[in-house]
Order: sequence, then structure tokens, then C-alpha cells
Amino acid sequence: PILLIVGFVFFMMRQMQSGGGRGAMSFGKSRARLLTEKHGRVTFDDVAGVDEAKQELYELVQMLRNEERYKEVRHRLPAGCLLVGPPGTGKTLLARAVAGEAGVAFFPVAASEFVELFVGRGAARVRELFAEARKKSPCVVFIDELDAIGARRGAGLNEERDQTLNQMLVEMDGFNKAAGVLVLAATNRPDALDPALTRPG
Repeated sequence: PILLIVGFVFFMMRQMQSGGGRGAMSFGKSRARLLTEKHGRVTFDDVAGVDEAKQELYELVQMLRNEERYKEVRHRLPAGCLLVGPPGTGKTLLARAVAGEAGVAFFPVAASEFVELFVGRGAARVRELFAEARKKSPCVVFIDELDAIGARRGAGLNEERDQTLNQMLVEMDGFNKAAGVLVLAATNRPDALDPALTRPG
């Protein structure tokens, strides 16, 4: 039994150091898929019934298209935008349309995919996601059901979720801010989100 335990611990350490392979043992790898125009371009013409939201998001499209021009005016792009609404109102489609209108890469991921059993693995996946996004800058990162990791910190004893949220805040607006990466997030529970996520900018 002791040899089995030692072997299992050694195997787990090797997997964590190498980032794992694929599937369930891919501890540090982000599961976000890169969607480009070859997967089918979605524009605002494909989204119906949310004209006011499209009008507000069009400014972000212009910033992604003309990043250099807007740097002179505003110094930097906004860190992100929160899409709020009941389930089935087209939040995901709107996010994809922003990337389609701007002609940039689109990284969709569900917030629940950052939730891990091992402390620090969720934060590692966030770092991996933003590292990939920087390579394709300018681009749009879309995080669905943000409340899975974005709930108020200190409300419970979930240290892993808090670390993941802290890493996301650092990537969005810390010293290592991802230039040219626009984060769009969707939720139907905005009241449950941490104030650091919903502050202006």
C-alpha cells in the first residue's frame, strides 16, 4: 500500500509540473476554444430584439477595430463589459457578434471550467487563457455564467474560487494587464458578483 501511495503522489506531481496531457488530467490547461471566422462569422445582423444592447456594444467594436486611434483618446481599452439578463436572451450570441463585427479572435469559456479540486489550478487556467489571448490580440474573451467564480469573496471558505477570482482581476486590470484583450462576461445574478468585478472600467 505504501508503494502505491508513493507512486500515485509521484504521478500527480509529474502531471502538475508538466501541465498534464488532455482530458481530466490537464490540470493547468485552459479549456477555452479559439473561434475564428472559419467557424462561421456572427454579426449584429444575426442578433434580433436587443437593439439597445447592440448600440452600446458598438463602441467596443470600434475600439477593437481602431485600437491605436483610441489609445490616443482614452489611453487604453476598457477591461471588459458585463452582459446581464435572464437565461436565453442572447448574451452569448451578442458576445460572439462583437468579435465578429470587429473581425477579431473569440475565446469562449464557461466559468465553471475554472473550478478545480486542487488549490491553484483554477488560477493557472486563468493565466493560461490570458496568455493565449495575448498571442491573438486584439481579441474577445467571453466568460459565461461568471457568478460561478465571481461571487463575493469572503462569503465562504472556498479558497480555490477566491484565488481564481483574484487571478482574473490581476489579468484584467493589474500590473500585467492584457493589452488589446476585451473580456465580456455573462450572468443572470449580477447581485451576487464581487464589487471588484462590477466597478467602472
